[in-house]
Amino acid sequence: MSAKRGRPTPTDWQKQALADLRGAASEQPDVLRVVGNPTHGQNRTLRVTLRLHTGTLATAHGGLVLQEHEEFVLTLPASPLSATTVDVEHWRFAGYPHVLQGRQLCIFLDPAREWDPVRGGMRAYLSRLWSWLTDAAAGQFDASTAMYHAVGGVLHRTPGTPTLVIRTPVPDQRIQTGYLIARTEHRLDLAYSPPREGEAVRVPVVTIAGPLPLGGGTTFAQMLTYMDNPPFDHLRRVSPQTVAQSPAVLTTLAASAARNPGGSPQYLILAVPHPAGGPSHLLGARLPGPTADALRRMVHEQGSALNIDASRVRSDLLIEWCPVSDERPAVTTRRDDGAPIGGFFGKHVHVWGCGGLGSWIAEFVVRASASHVTVCDPGTVTGGLLARQNYVETDVGALKAQALARRLRLIDDAVSIHVHDGALPDAADLAAAEVIIDATVSIAVGHTLEHIAASEGPRPVLAQVATDTRTGTLGLLNVSAPATLQGPNSIDAAAGKIVLADPCLELYHPLWQETPHGDELVPTRGCSVPTFHGSSADLAAVAGTLTSFLGMHLTAPTSGTHLVALPHAAGSPHHRFLPFNNTPPVP
Repeated sequence: MSAKRGRPTPTDWQKQALADLRGAASEQPDVLRVVGNPTHGQNRTLRVTLRLHTGTLATAHGGLVLQEHEEFVLTLPASPLSATTVDVEHWRFAGYPHVLQGRQLCIFLDPAREWDPVRGGMRAYLSRLWSWLTDAAAGQFDASTAMYHAVGGVLHRTPGTPTLVIRTPVPDQRIQTGYLIARTEHRLDLAYSPPREGEAVRVPVVTIAGPLPLGGGTTFAQMLTYMDNPPFDHLRRVSPQTVAQSPAVLTTLAASAARNPGGSPQYLILAVPHPAGGPSHLLGARLPGPTADALRRMVHEQGSALNIDASRVRSDLLIEWCPVSDERPAVTTRRDDGAPIGGFFGKHVHVWGCGGLGSWIAEFVVRASASHVTVCDPGTVTGGLLARQNYVETDVGALKAQALARRLRLIDDAVSIHVHDGALPDAADLAAAEVIIDATVSIAVGHTLEHIAASEGPRPVLAQVATDTRTGTLGLLNVSAPATLQGPNSIDAAAGKIVLADPCLELYHPLWQETPHGDELVPTRGCSVPTFHGSSADLAAVAGTLTSFLGMHLTAPTSGTHLVALPHAAGSPHHRFLPFNNTPPVP
C-alpha cells in the first residue's frame, strides 16, 4: 500500500463507508454530523467522529442518561470482514449494561451473525447505533443478562494460559486459600483443600468489594488500581471505596507465591460482585514467573511483617488472564436443559450390551449426567468394530465393557461407572437400577426382562433397542413402564402384529421378519458371525434418537414401541409410537 505523506491511504471499503456516513449526514443535518476529518488508527483503521442529536430520546428511570448531543468515535476496519466499533471519549457510560470497558458500545452481541456489510452498509450500522441508544435511554437493557457485565463486559483471556475449572461455590469469605490441581497441560482444577495425592499450587481466592466496569486491566498495577479506585469514580462523582483492597491482595498474593516453587507463575482468582446481584463473576489471573519471584523475594526479605505499597508496583508488569470454565451450579445452565434426554439426569442406568447401539447409548446417558451407569458385555473389541462403535485403536483386544467404561469415565467425572464383564450384572446390582436398557438382541436376555417385569414390588423402567439388518437406518425401542406387568418382549410381539398388518408401516416390516438371504453382512471371510450393515454415523444417529425417546418415558412413564427411521432411510414414516395399552393382548 502506498503512503501519501507517510500516512496510509483509506481502503476502498473505508472510502465507501465514509461516503455513506457523509451522505446520511447531509440528508439529516439536524440529527447527524460528521465532526472534523477522519484520523488513522492502529492496524490501518480509520476513526470517524459523529455527533448525534440524542436529546429527543425518551429516558426512563435507570436508563442511560444522554446529553442533548453526544459524540461517538467509529473505528472503521480496513476490511468489511470485521465489524465497525463505536466508542465514546468519556467515562459517563461506564458501568452501564452493554458498555465494554467503560467506553465501547456493544452494538453486536455476535458480530459474525449480526454484522452484514453488504445489506445497508453504514446506514444500517447507524440505525443499529440509534436503536442501541434508544433502548439504553429507555432502560431496556437487563444488567443481569449482560455478558461479563461485572468485569467490563469483555472476556478475559490471554492466549496460551490454561483453563481454570471451578465447580465448587466460592466460600463466603473475603480471602480464601485454594489449590489448583493440574488435570492436563491445558487445565487446572480449583479445590479448597490440598489433594491427598499429587501436587497442587496455592492460589488466593479473593472476593473484592465491587464490580470492575473497566475490566481487570492489562498490567498488574492497573488491576490493583481498578480494584481500589476506578478512574471514572471521580468523574461520575461517586465516592471511591474508603478502604483500599490492593494492600491485602498484594500481601496474600506474595504469601501464596512464597509457598509455591520458585520460578513458577502465581495465580489469583478474583470473585467480582455482579452489579445486578447474584453469584459473583470469577476471573483467573496469572503473574508470570519473574513477577512471582519478585513477590517471593519481598517475603524473604520482610518476613511476616510484609506490607507492600501498591503504588510501588512497576507499571509495566503484565498480567495474564486465564479462561475460567465456571461450572458452579448457581451460574450454569446445562446446554441440554429441556431436552428429552434430561430424563436420565441423576438416574441409575444399566446398559446391557456394548455394541453398535449400546456403546453409543451408554455415552449419551453419561453425557446426560446420569448418576450411575453400569455396563456389561462379555465380548471383546476387534478392529472391525471401530467402523461403527465408539471404541478406539488402543481398545482392540480389551473387553468391551472395560473399554467402554474407560471412555465413559473420561466424559464426566461426576458419573459413577460400574462394569460387569459377564452377560448380565449380579442380582444385587439390579436392586438400585432405575432404568435397564437391553441392547443385546439376545432372546435369553429378553426373557430375563420379562421376569423382572412380572416381579412384585418397585422395579426399573425396562427398555429394549434394535436396528434393522439391511441398512442400520431403522430403530426400534420397546419400553415397559414400572406399572406394566409385561416386559419388552411382550410389547415387541404386540407391536409386531400391528406393524405387519399395516401396509403404511411396510418400512418397518423387516424388524419382525426373517432376514432375507444376502441382507446380512459377513464382515470377515471364514468363521465370522453374520451381522447387520450400518455405519457409525447411522448407528450413532439411531442410538441418539432412541435415547431421547426413552428419556421422555422416564419423565412420563408409559409403555409402548417407538419406530424410527433416519431421513435417508428408504421410506416413511420416520417415527411412529404404538402405545402398549392400546394393543390387543398377546396370545
